[in-house]
Amino acid sequence: MPRVKRGVIHVKKRKKLLQKTKGYKWGRKNRIKLAKVAALKAGVHSYRGRKQKKRDNRALWQIKIGAFVREHGLSYSRFIDLLKKANVGLDRKILADLAVNNKRMLANIIEEVKK
Repeated sequence: MPRVKRGVIHVKKRKKLLQKTKGYKWGRKNRIKLAKVAALKAGVHSYRGRKQKKRDNRALWQIKIGAFVREHGLSYSRFIDLLKKANVGLDRKILADLAVNNKRMLANIIEEVKK
């Protein structure tokens, strides 16, 4: 059986791994064993962070909408209930943006929904 020299593949694999851990502190940026663990953990954290970001944004939208709706004499949950009953198809992201940037339009929506 012929001898297989893995130099090229091994170097490419190592270079790709070290590129992922570029900028890390201490040995995690240039020692293969430590870099592997660091890259794996970074992947886990980024995956979890993407889910967390969605949660945080939704909570922030709810706070923005709730603060604006309270000024007009409704609670957040009552407002969402009225929106669903009125078949208004705006999601929380758009409503939160309206609460911050276009208050008059959201006030009109609240008045329409109250009727």
